[in-house]
Amino acid sequence: MAAQDHYKVLGVERKASQDEIKKAYRKLARRYHPDKNPGDAKAEERFKQISQANDILGDPDKRKEYDRALTNPFSNVGRGGGGQPGFDAGGFGDILSDLFGQAAGRRGGGGGGRASNPRAERGRDLEAEVTIGFDQAIKGAQVPISVPTYERCPTCAGTGAKPGTSPIVCPRCNGRGVEIEGQGLFSISTPCSRCGGAGTIIEEPCQTCHGEGRRRTVKRYRVNVPAGVREGSRIRLAGKGEPGRNGGTSGDLFVVTHVQESPVFERKGDNVEVVVPLTLPEALRGAEIEVPTLDGRKTLRVPAGTRPGSIQRLRGEGPPRLGKPGRGDIRYRFVLDMPDKLTAEQEAAVDDLAKVFNGNPRKGLFQT
Repeated sequence: MAAQDHYKVLGVERKASQDEIKKAYRKLARRYHPDKNPGDAKAEERFKQISQANDILGDPDKRKEYDRALTNPFSNVGRGGGGQPGFDAGGFGDILSDLFGQAAGRRGGGGGGRASNPRAERGRDLEAEVTIGFDQAIKGAQVPISVPTYERCPTCAGTGAKPGTSPIVCPRCNGRGVEIEGQGLFSISTPCSRCGGAGTIIEEPCQTCHGEGRRRTVKRYRVNVPAGVREGSRIRLAGKGEPGRNGGTSGDLFVVTHVQESPVFERKGDNVEVVVPLTLPEALRGAEIEVPTLDGRKTLRVPAGTRPGSIQRLRGEGPPRLGKPGRGDIRYRFVLDMPDKLTAEQEAAVDDLAKVFNGNPRKGLFQT
């Protein structure tokens, strides 16, 4: 099977910026997401390819390794002659880390023997996004999400080898993963040209996962969103990330919340703010007005002489404080509700008011 070009999958050029890759992924992910194409196997497979491409190209470090792997002969040898087409995100990085550290401890017997158990690796953390309403953010909610990830290959149980077979110790490097050449007083270690540094080779790769030991899938969860989350809050689901390789623990899943705006309330840290318009008589004489709260409505006493921009609070009646006890406040910020145009009756009233206030209060301020 030919290796898929991750750049072509996302429809971007190889010189595309990280932002262009991110935009291309989000556009395609929205189009082929399983929730928008229920029962469409082709769309789900396309979504898996898009997610796999983004896993590599969306990570600057993995992208560098992938670009290097396109021309590097060591990049895809580690899975044996029938390894997974495409890029192994962890393989080449493991080669580099093993050159001076753990390669020496990965001693094998004679060529062709059974391979020792490879080093366990923790699974990668994943991130998903969810959009919730303002009321859901205040009160908490349970929302469904779909997450593209990997699962252990059910055919080979994660070994990457055809059922009934096992990976064998590389006969060239005897499981060390490196070849050492003497250069006078010095020696040079290079990744094994046969196994690419893995120390093992798969002579008969699994037909389901093509030697990878895992396969792409889409997992669906229902996430409990706690009360009080904000725009950009991260919810951690332990162990729901990618499964570890070689028996390693699974990574975590982080769900990022996006909160829709409210037409009434504006979030201000632990508090919310409401703009309350007052008429001129209400501001001058004071009034009792009805204002919205997170649980209904209340009557608020506005004192006489309230100036525009002044604030009153309802303490402890705002949103729950995420990760902290208690609740925030509701802040009511008063503005003056001025008519665009006065009627004749209103103009007469304003004239009378001006006379009562002795005409223009600024009269004489700018006279010399």
